Amino acid sequence: MNIIHPTAVVSSKAVLGDGNEIGPFVFIEDNVQIGNNCIIGPNVCIYNGARIGNEVKIYQSASVANAPQDLKYAGEETLFYIGDNTTIREFTTLHRGTVETGFSQIGSKCLLMAYTHIAHDCVIGDNCILANSVQLGGHVVIEDWVIIGGTTPVHQFSKIGQHAMIGGGFRVISDVPPYVLAAGNPLKYSGLNLIGLRRRGFSNDDIAIIKDTYQILFSSELNFTDAKAKVADTYNDNKLVNNVLEFIQKSNRGIIKR
Repeated sequence: MNIIHPTAVVSSKAVLGDGNEIGPFVFIEDNVQIGNNCIIGPNVCIYNGARIGNEVKIYQSASVANAPQDLKYAGEETLFYIGDNTTIREFTTLHRGTVETGFSQIGSKCLLMAYTHIAHDCVIGDNCILANSVQLGGHVVIEDWVIIGGTTPVHQFSKIGQHAMIGGGFRVISDVPPYVLAAGNPLKYSGLNLIGLRRRGFSNDDIAIIKDTYQILFSSELNFTDAKAKVADTYNDNKLVNNVLEFIQKSNRGIIKR
C-alpha cells in the first residue's frame, strides 16, 4: 500500500510499486515508474522519463528527470534512471538524456547531497558520493565508488575512474584515472585514495602495484606512451592495472598530470 498525501498531484498513468510514501505537494507526471518502499519528500517534482528503483529517498524540492538544458534537445522522449537504495538530498536537479544517448543514470547506493546538479546524458556508477553543490556538465561519466568534494564543477564529457576521490572546491576539466586522490588548481594527481582503498578491502600488495603504476606513469623519465607500455609489460594481465590502462585509452580530454 502506498501512502500519498492528499495535496500531492500524482498522474493516474504513473506506475508506482508498493510501500511508497509520497509527501505534500509532490508532482509526478505520466511517464514515471517508481519501485517499492521509496520516500518522496515534500515539493519534489518527478517528470516524464523518471525510472526510480527500490528504497530510494528523495528529499524536499528535488527535481527529477526534468528536460535537459541543451539546445539540441527537441522534446524527444528520454529517460533518467535512479538505482536502488540511492539518496537524493534537497534541491538536487537531475536532467534526463538527449537524443545523443537517450538517458542519464545514477547507480545504486549513491548519495547526492544538497544542491547537486546532474546534467543530460551523465552516467554515474554505484556507491558514489557527490557532496553539496557538485555540478556535473553534460555527458560526464563517473565510475563506481567515486567521491567528489563539495562545490566541485565537472566539465562536460569528463570521466572519473573508479575509487577516485576529488577534493572539494576544485575544478575537474581533465579525466581523473582510477584509484587516485586529485586536488589543486589546476587539478593534479596527489597520490592514491589510500583511505578509500583500504576501507574497501584492497590489500597492501594491490595498493603497492597501483602506486608503482602511477609512479611509472607520472614520475619516470619516460614519455607517456613509453610509460604506458612499460606498465603493461610489468603488470601483464593484472586486473587493477588493466583498469587504469583501459581508462587512459578511453580518455578524450586527457588525464590529469602530477
